[in-house]
Amino acid sequence: MPGFLRSVWEESRVPRPPVRVWRDWALAGVLIPVALLEGLLRPDVPWRTFSVLLTVGLVPTLLWRRTRPLLMVAIGFGACMLAGLVTTGPAPGLNTLAFILLLPYALTRWGSGREVVIGAAIVLGKVVVSLLTHDMRPGDAFGAFGILFAAFALGGALRYRVGARLRVLDQAKLLERERLARDLHDTVAHHVSAIAIRAQAGLATAATEPDAATEALRLIETEASRTLTEMRTIVRALRRDGPADLEPSPHIADLERLAGGGRSGPDVDVEILGELDDLPPAVTAAVYRLAQESVTNARRHARHATRIEVRLAADETAVRLQVSDDGEAATVRTSASPGYGLIGMTERAKLLGGTCKAGPGPDRGWTVTAVLPRNGWAT
Repeated sequence: MPGFLRSVWEESRVPRPPVRVWRDWALAGVLIPVALLEGLLRPDVPWRTFSVLLTVGLVPTLLWRRTRPLLMVAIGFGACMLAGLVTTGPAPGLNTLAFILLLPYALTRWGSGREVVIGAAIVLGKVVVSLLTHDMRPGDAFGAFGILFAAFALGGALRYRVGARLRVLDQAKLLERERLARDLHDTVAHHVSAIAIRAQAGLATAATEPDAATEALRLIETEASRTLTEMRTIVRALRRDGPADLEPSPHIADLERLAGGGRSGPDVDVEILGELDDLPPAVTAAVYRLAQESVTNARRHARHATRIEVRLAADETAVRLQVSDDGEAATVRTSASPGYGLIGMTERAKLLGGTCKAGPGPDRGWTVTAVLPRNGWAT
């Protein structure tokens, strides 16, 4: 238990909380006239003028509840506590003041662990003051504690859920970076092997054929430049600790493996256009991974699909991959939150300086479009 309390106390704030948006201004614009109307029309309002001023005066705390959650809780519940201390009889306030429950929710959703603990103490103090100074019945006090606990718990639950999803997304990105690191490792090894061979050939012919040795040096320079280029990319990739995967990286020619070939599900048609022989290994491996993931997603999610088309074309500057199916776009594929496979594909394309987009096709089905620089890095 002490370890749990320490972890709560040391919990940092959620980074980059949303600032004031139009919904906040709209909420404030609605609450102020509602509070004024309640103060005018409700016959049993205690301390009518004071209650209206208190409620209207606390509405602005909603505008800073995400960026300054503890301060807003202190202002909101502190003002209510002071109002209870300076009045007698029923506590001042309107039913509209229920919006103050958004403050403890925002505190656990966006605040740090220290702020949550301090804010909870302030809220508890307000309830205790109300219990002691306004003859609050035990049942009402229990209900107040329950409502406030629900507000705190809801904010904490949403915070945990969003954090868990972000961790899963980071895991998907990390896995894709690991695969890319392996592919780029193979690329660098290929270039270094070519450099070693050219250097050996140059040494063997230097004495008898100086021109051949010079040509070997030029080739070594070219290979070294390519190696440095690939190394700039591999620095941006992450590889987790673990045993190395020695399976050769896939290439453009391996796309034919994605064709139907008697497998269950829709047929896969692969078409390759353009000159692709001199593509860097990192690009060829990325093209295969993107096509493989797209075909897998289409087989899994495209309802009533009969055909999946894989089209790969290359020109002097870029390689373009398009994977489309003729099925019905499933709800999970058209949702606002992209799947983890799409996250990984987007991450891989981005690391190579390209783009990857997915969405409903022009007629039906689903289409994935990726564009990668031919040279394999962002320019």
